[in-house]
Amino acid sequence: MTRTYELIPRADRFMSLLPGMDMFDLFFDDFGLTDLFNREDTLVPAFDIFENDKAYVITGEIPGVDAKDLDVTLTDDILTIKGEKRQESENKGENYYRIERRYGSFERTFEIPKNVKTDNLDATYKDGVFKLSLPKAEVVEAKKIEVKENKAKKKNKPKK
Repeated sequence: MTRTYELIPRADRFMSLLPGMDMFDLFFDDFGLTDLFNREDTLVPAFDIFENDKAYVITGEIPGVDAKDLDVTLTDDILTIKGEKRQESENKGENYYRIERRYGSFERTFEIPKNVKTDNLDATYKDGVFKLSLPKAEVVEAKKIEVKENKAKKKNKPKK
């Protein structure tokens, strides 16, 4: 299952609760947190998103994935990070009592703000940590336009 998360959540999302939900449910179910124990039992890496003066930064822990197995795309305002964690080897002679490490493919999508320079993105992957920097575009301030009153004289129509 693919979920889309906004980098900067809208305030109205926190103000209204769905019928039958309490604040606890909202925080843990609808807050946009990664479901680490995914119901479909799939690999779901956790990502952190923060902002500084110059950029939005997304970091994610994706241990055991090669950089060549990561696919990062940006289409309009949707950032998609796909990858696959492959199992090293399968030992048929061993009896496993518990397997907690997840293998398989994953996909995460994020809605990014409109003020991102898409021509200068910087993605790195080192020691199992993915980092993507989305530089902010220059903010264009609104220009005040003075409205002048039209003081043209009205011509009187001749009376009949």
